[in-house]
Amino acid sequence: MTLSISLDVAREWTPAEDATVAQSSALRPAQASGPSGFSRAVLLGGIMLTATLFASGAWQRRWIADDGLIVLRTVRNLLAGNGPVFNMNERVETNTSTAWTYVVWFFSWLTGLRLEYVVLGISLTLSVLAVVIAMVGAARLWGGTGSALLVPAGALVYIALPPARDYASSGLESCLVLFWLAVLWWSMIRWSRQHTVKPAMFFAAASWAGLAPLIRPELAMVGALALLLLLCAPVPSTRLRPWVFRGLAIVVAGLVPVSYQIWRMGYYGLPYPNTAVAKEAGGAKWKQGFVYLQDLVGPYWLWVPLVVLAVWAAVVLWEQRMPGAAGAPVDGGSVRLDRKTLLLNRIHRFSGWLHGPIAVVTLMVGSGVLLTAYELRVGGDFMHGRMLLPQLFCLLMPVMVLPIRLLTEPASHERPSLDWPFAVVLAAFLGTIGWAWFAADTTAITSGTKIRASGIVDERIYYVLNSGHDHPIRAEDYLDFPRMRPLVRDIAKTPNGGLVINLPDQTYWYVIPPPEPIPPGGTGHTVFFLNLGMSSMNVPLNVRVLDPVGLAYPIAAHTDRLTDGRIGHDKNLDASWVVADTGVVALHPWMAAHIKENQVEQARTALSCPATQDLIASTRAPLTFTRFRHNIVQAFGFASTRIERIAKYDLQRCDLPEPVLPAPR
Repeated sequence: MTLSISLDVAREWTPAEDATVAQSSALRPAQASGPSGFSRAVLLGGIMLTATLFASGAWQRRWIADDGLIVLRTVRNLLAGNGPVFNMNERVETNTSTAWTYVVWFFSWLTGLRLEYVVLGISLTLSVLAVVIAMVGAARLWGGTGSALLVPAGALVYIALPPARDYASSGLESCLVLFWLAVLWWSMIRWSRQHTVKPAMFFAAASWAGLAPLIRPELAMVGALALLLLLCAPVPSTRLRPWVFRGLAIVVAGLVPVSYQIWRMGYYGLPYPNTAVAKEAGGAKWKQGFVYLQDLVGPYWLWVPLVVLAVWAAVVLWEQRMPGAAGAPVDGGSVRLDRKTLLLNRIHRFSGWLHGPIAVVTLMVGSGVLLTAYELRVGGDFMHGRMLLPQLFCLLMPVMVLPIRLLTEPASHERPSLDWPFAVVLAAFLGTIGWAWFAADTTAITSGTKIRASGIVDERIYYVLNSGHDHPIRAEDYLDFPRMRPLVRDIAKTPNGGLVINLPDQTYWYVIPPPEPIPPGGTGHTVFFLNLGMSSMNVPLNVRVLDPVGLAYPIAAHTDRLTDGRIGHDKNLDASWVVADTGVVALHPWMAAHIKENQVEQARTALSCPATQDLIASTRAPLTFTRFRHNIVQAFGFASTRIERIAKYDLQRCDLPEPVLPAPR
C-alpha cells in the first residue's frame, strides 16, 4: 500500500534545508531583497528609543530593596574573607540566585566602589541590555525586507509596566534572570537560522542553558528544555560521532552547575538555597497564586495587549502564507511512497523542525507558561508583579518587534480596495502604544504603607514612604525606616553584647544581656528582626542578624509554615527559641517580659534533639572533610527536616521529657 505526498519531500534533504523550507513560510518572508537602509534605520531607531525609555523610567524609580541589601551582606562577607555566608561562622545560603551573588561580588572587587552603587549600575545595565537583546532576537526571527518595517511591539508592553521599571534597579536578581533569558533566546534563534551550525556556537548555547539553576533554581526547567532541544536536533558536522558530540555537549552544559551543586551540598548541607526551605518552594498555595496573578493582570488590563499582539502576529503570518505570497508553500506535485519511506521522511522533517525558529518560539512561550504554572502553585510572592515578570518576558520575546508591511501603489488598471491586513496591523500597533501610555501611568496599589489582606504590596512605594527617601539606595537611607536608628544606638550602648529583640508592639528594642562572667570585649550582639537587609547592612559583620522567617536562620527555616500566613512570611519563629539558642540570660527581669521562662526552657530542651543538633551542626560545625562528606550524604534529609514551631510540641516529636523549671528564689 502506498500513500501520496508532495514532491518537495521525495528527494533527500539536509536537516538545515528541511527546517528552512518548512518554516520560512511561517516566520520569514522569502523575498530576494534584504533589508533596506530605511528598514535597518527604523529597527535600530526603535531599539534605541525603547532602550532609552526603559532606562529613563527605571532611573526615575531607582532604589535598592531590603531584600537587595541581603545580597550585599553576603558580598560584604565575601570581600572580607569570611566566605559566601550571611553571618560569620554560620554557613547559610540566604540568596536565591547564586550567580547574582558572585556577579555583584566580582564587580565590587573589580571597581572598589560602594556596594550599593555597584549593584545599582549592574541592575540597570543588565535590565536594559535584556530588552535590547530580546528585540534583536525577535528581529532575527521575523527577518527584514525592504517591503516591511520592524517596529517595537512586545517591548513596549514590557517597559510600560511599572513593576518592570521598579525591579530594573532593585538590587535583586530580576535583571540577571531577564538577561539570561534574553541571551538564551537570541542564541537559540541564531542557532535555528544557521544552515551550518558551528560547534563553538552549539557548545556556547548549551553552556549558557546549563547555567539556569545558578540564575534561579526554577529556571532549571527552561535550561533543561533548551538543552533537550539542542540535543534532539541535528548536530553540527564534525569528526565526532553524533552520540559522542551530544555527550560532550551534556558535559559542557553540566560542568559548572553540577560542580557547584556538589560544593553547595557539602558546604551548606542543602541541595538548594536556604530560601527555598524558608519559603517552602515545593509547597502548594494555588488560591493565593491566582490572587497574585490577578494583582498584576487586573489593574493594567494586561490581557488586552497580549491579545492585540497575538492578532498582529497572526495577521502577519496569514499574509505570508497566502497563495502567491513570497514564502508561501508551493505544491510541486506528488509521488507515491511506501509507509517505511514516509515514516523516515516524517522523522527527518521533524528533526529538521527542531532545528528551526518555530521550535525555539515554542520553547520560550512554553517556558513562560510552565514558569507561570509553577508560580501559581507556590502562591506567587508578596512583591507586586515581581515574580511574574520573567514569565511575561518569555511570552513577549517572540513579538518584541513585529513587522508592518509598507503600502504599495495599486496598478493603474486596478480598482483601489481596503487593505484590511494592513489596517489590522496598523490598528494593533497604535493600540499597543495607547495601552502602553495608559499602563505607564497606572498605580495598581494605592494602600501605601498598609499591607492589604492579600499580603501583596508595592514594595518600592512601601519603602519610599516608610524611609522618607524618594530613592532609598544606600544602607543609611534605611536608618530613617522605623526602629533602625534605635537599633544602631542600642548596640553601641551595650558593649557587653546580648540579644537585641524588638518588642511585640514595635515601640523599642530590648537587649537581653549575656550571662556572667562576660569576657573582655563582650560576647557580641545578635539581632532578631524581620527586615534582614537594612538591619544587617547598618551593623558590623561581627553582629549576627537572624530573622523569624528563616532566610538567614535555619532553625526558623525548618519550621512548618503557617496555613494562612502572609505569602513569603508564613513562618514565624517564637523569640523563646533564639533566646535558648544564643544562651543569653533567660530570667526576668533581664529578659523581655513577653518571653516566657518556661517556653525558653522547652526550646532549650528541644534544641538538644539529636536530629536538630545534626541539622545545626551542618551549618555551624567546623568544615572538615568529614563534615563536608556528611553534609553531602545528608543534604536531602536536612532539606526535608521540619521542627515544630511551638517548642512544647517539638519535645513530643523528639520524644524528650518536659523540662522542670527551677524553683523561684
